[in-house]
Amino acid sequence: MSDNTIPPSADAAARRTKNSRAVQLLARGGYVASGVLHVLVAWLAVQLALGQPEGQADESGAFRTLAQMPGGEVVLWAVAVGFAALAVWQLLTAAVGVPNAGNQAGERAKSAAKGVLYAALAVSGVRAAQGTGGSGSSEESMTARVLEMPGGPLLVGAGGLAIVAVGVYHVVKGARKKFLRDLTGTGGGSVGQVVVRLGQVGYVAKGVALGVVGGLIVAAAVTTDPAQAGGLDEALRTMRDQPFGTALLIVIGLGIGAFGGYSFARARFARL
Repeated sequence: MSDNTIPPSADAAARRTKNSRAVQLLARGGYVASGVLHVLVAWLAVQLALGQPEGQADESGAFRTLAQMPGGEVVLWAVAVGFAALAVWQLLTAAVGVPNAGNQAGERAKSAAKGVLYAALAVSGVRAAQGTGGSGSSEESMTARVLEMPGGPLLVGAGGLAIVAVGVYHVVKGARKKFLRDLTGTGGGSVGQVVVRLGQVGYVAKGVALGVVGGLIVAAAVTTDPAQAGGLDEALRTMRDQPFGTALLIVIGLGIGAFGGYSFARARFARL
């Protein structure tokens, strides 16, 4: 039996599937889907900053915006398939490991978490395409349920701190250009410079937004008030309501758009 406790036949099948051209092409399509989603969230964030919100400035708002566009249902199905393929690729990576990675356990855990996230986005895309996507604050309802559990405030606080940590990780990854490890190249020349800048700005902006989301969840834990919790939309509204918040939100929105642009580039240059 292999060192990852998967039977040799299953391990070999998982590796063949992960490395197949079809799965990798579909996974690259998942990065295109991510680009579409982030660009739409950026548009909604800027509209929110300008006082002309067209919907929630988060993933659910982006899906609903897509659904309302001409041909949006077809695009939503394509986005859902892309996220589903990327979820499969990440989960297969979690199963068979990352080549030449020093910390296999950490890399597998990260791939598994990404796989779950992309799977959730795929489900959200399907629901939006079918017209069954909800619009309630799932963050608040989930936080309320956890707060009612024994030790609930500690669990919620730990979850919020974990999200803050992910936000810090994104900021560091962008500032130090660590995202270049995820790419086989950047296209070189002026194209390469644009890809690097998009990655830097995008990761930092997304990290800041995630940090605010985590902070809101920690606040809910401290006050035991689930209404304090919120997702990306609530985090962006919190930014907007601060001094110079409009300018800050526009900058963050443009940064999220930059991450969308980087995601399009990653579809071409991702190391799979």
